[in-house]
Amino acid sequence: MSMNKNTVLAWATTIMIIVGVALIALGAFRYDDVAGYGFASVGIGFFAIAWVFNALKGRV
Repeated sequence: MSMNKNTVLAWATTIMIIVGVALIALGAFRYDDVAGYGFASVGIGFFAIAWVFNALKGRV
């Protein structure tokens, strides 16, 4: 399997979504105080960056 630009962006998007879900789950289920909001907001930021990576596929 050859790793061209689109497959690298697809893998990066997948990894970012997995990490984003993990951070949101940490914020929701592990931390009950203010730290939970921080974890959840960083997870949403990971989703935003993954969305940008997905939008760049085929254009770079």
